[in-house]
Amino acid sequence: MSREPPGKVKVVLVAACALIDGEGRVLMAQRPEGKALAGLWEFPGGKIEGGERPEDALVRELHEELGIAVDPADLEPFTFASYGYEGFHLLMPLYLCRRWKGAATPMENQQIAWTALADLAALPMPPADVPLVEALKRKGALV
Repeated sequence: MSREPPGKVKVVLVAACALIDGEGRVLMAQRPEGKALAGLWEFPGGKIEGGERPEDALVRELHEELGIAVDPADLEPFTFASYGYEGFHLLMPLYLCRRWKGAATPMENQQIAWTALADLAALPMPPADVPLVEALKRKGALV
């Protein structure tokens, strides 16, 4: 079993997206059974591959997870989360997106839900996603 030297931590880079529909609702995805944090609701997105820009990772992940096509120019950097999980540290930029092609359809055995900003905090979420909801509320990002 390998161990990081003292003061060193594995940093995992994940890009996330707040897809916002014409009614100001945000698309949330429920982590499927068999994955870490199964059953919790999160902003769609995924790991950034080596040498990949966060925007490109989101375009790829949103197509794979939801079957939608997103132009990187329609991804607006908004805020980020930095959270220490056991065994790694997550760094997750959150982008806003109001335009895409296709209808969001769960492609990876997950549930999805269009959720009003006022109702987001009621969803059980991974700890890293919670401050992102607060930032959306505080900055009025969905108006």
